[in-house]
Amino acid sequence: MTDDRVALIEAFQKADDGNFLRSLAETVLQILMEADVDGLIGAGRYERSGERSTYRNGYRERSLDTRLGSLNLKIPKLRTGSYFPGFLEPRKTVEKALVAVIQEAWIAGVSTRRVDDLVQAMGLSGISKSSVSKLCKDIDERVNAFLKRPLSGAWPYLWLDATYLKVREGGRIVSVAAIVAVAVDTEGRREIIGLHIGPSEAEVFWTDFLRDLVKRGLSGVQLVISDAHEGLKAAICRVLKATWQRCRVHWTRNALAYVPRAQQTMVAAGLRHAFQQPDQEAARAALHHLAEQLHNRWPKLKGFIDATSEDVLAYLTFPLQHRTKLHSTNPLERLNKEIKRRADVVGIFPNTDSIQRLIGAVLLEANDEWQLQHRYMQIEGMAGFTPSLLDDTLTAIPPQAA
Repeated sequence: MTDDRVALIEAFQKADDGNFLRSLAETVLQILMEADVDGLIGAGRYERSGERSTYRNGYRERSLDTRLGSLNLKIPKLRTGSYFPGFLEPRKTVEKALVAVIQEAWIAGVSTRRVDDLVQAMGLSGISKSSVSKLCKDIDERVNAFLKRPLSGAWPYLWLDATYLKVREGGRIVSVAAIVAVAVDTEGRREIIGLHIGPSEAEVFWTDFLRDLVKRGLSGVQLVISDAHEGLKAAICRVLKATWQRCRVHWTRNALAYVPRAQQTMVAAGLRHAFQQPDQEAARAALHHLAEQLHNRWPKLKGFIDATSEDVLAYLTFPLQHRTKLHSTNPLERLNKEIKRRADVVGIFPNTDSIQRLIGAVLLEANDEWQLQHRYMQIEGMAGFTPSLLDDTLTAIPPQAA
């Protein structure tokens, strides 16, 4: 207690009128940290005690931005274990990315009142361009290393899904697609393997993205699950030579669009019955039987089912253990919701680099969490993907895609 009083007295003596409160705040917070560490260790500084659990090991610098200014704190380090004060929140990479995007928009003069109010609430007013550049560089290095990392082994299943965001481009506000690629390896583990930003309907966009994945080591793809994009279908055929599974959820919505709202519940029940069949042949027969029954009332529905049934039933030729996760892009829904939640804070992105920075940080942290979870798919079902089958897939990739 005496040492604490001495520290406070010294703070009063050293502080002038301009930085008195800031110096006092630094001293008080330092005293709190020292007290926390004393309790954690079981002994004070230079105190000999048989109950001591470890020893101090210097300090690490940490700044804390407050309305009093930036406080320079020294966080005590321990020889074994770790200590982090409760009043300091360890900022995650994704939070840094969000701050960087908001700062970048504010500095560029394109922020809205909502973004400006958020900046003020976060205490970031008056941030310098050099500070923004330093923060962005750190995030970009980590995100780029994650998104461009080499891929090894075989990846039988690949999911592709798009989230649409708004960005300023050439003085206009345009909509772009942030395409996320998720794959499962032969060990049944799921990883986020890519992010690409651009116009989702263009075949060249999808082709470039898939070729980039192949260059990084993506191989052995047997099934690609996505929504129906003509450019994507052509790119899958050109680059991966894999089977394509049309998202069943989106397909069902498209099918029900041909039916009056009052009758959609009845038709949806018939579609679910077809999807519950044990194999592809039985499901195909059930779908076509339903289409024949409804032909006179909704001929366009029959034409839609006849033209697309093979695409929506492709997953039924794969192992039974995996089918519940192969028929749609729903396994990515939680990830997409998190992306949208973060993006909605920004609203309109100042450029595509800021999109990659924020969304890439979200994906990086989500992927880290996935690695701590159990296998996404049962490994027993992977036994069907023999080395010879995967080698056939590799030789099917055209030279220009490698």
